[in-house]
Amino acid sequence: MQAPGLKARIYGKRKPGSAAPLVLHFHGGAFVSGDLDSGACMARLLAEVGAVVVSVAYPLAPEHRFPEAVEAGYAALEWVYKQRNKLGGKGAPVYLAGDEAGGNLAAAVALVARDRGHPPLAGQILVAPMLDPCVGTASLRETQECMAGCKWADGWQQYLRGPMDAEHPYAVPGKATRLVGLPPALILTGADDPMRDEAMAYAQRLRDAGIAVTSNLMPTQTGWPDSLTEPPTQECPCAVGVKKHLSAFFAQATPPPS
Repeated sequence: MQAPGLKARIYGKRKPGSAAPLVLHFHGGAFVSGDLDSGACMARLLAEVGAVVVSVAYPLAPEHRFPEAVEAGYAALEWVYKQRNKLGGKGAPVYLAGDEAGGNLAAAVALVARDRGHPPLAGQILVAPMLDPCVGTASLRETQECMAGCKWADGWQQYLRGPMDAEHPYAVPGKATRLVGLPPALILTGADDPMRDEAMAYAQRLRDAGIAVTSNLMPTQTGWPDSLTEPPTQECPCAVGVKKHLSAFFAQATPPPS
């Protein structure tokens, strides 16, 4: 199917007579790669706990630099919200979700929705989110992923138009100075996740701003974020634990007024 100008894939199906969580999902790929297939792992986990998921293929860098993916993501969110009764059932709560670079976009689109006053969001789900263009955290150094030829550093370089973009909250939500008014967040990372430190730092900054945050460090080896793009024939690492956290987050979230 087509969201506004974007290819999209729908996962899950609501039960007749009920409303399901309706989730707009963004795949990973360091801003420069990824597609609907590579986003299937997380989208299916969301659907397996009862959500209806609209996974979108957003415009990629370097052909499409910031803010094109963010604006495309926001347009997709507006479309999803307009279709919420059809897709998720009457009164379906709407969420944003993303992994790795998609986690950045989910966080950014949440900021845009807050600033533009629409649409109301029930929550945001960030999995191994890519939030720090400095790529100098201890968790990155521990994994030695950025010692040479760092794909995340390269991805940031191709995504941002220049140094000034690194100060823009929609490009780098992890550095945003105003976080009040955002929806509740579920932030998941792993002990072996290179994005661990930036994910946990963002979770704390949201808490400090008064946002309800559930953050979890998965106790076993995750292989995140790379394993989240594995072919959908393979089960995502920590699938059982991830689905437990997703179910609890959907259950506790209070939908905002329409």
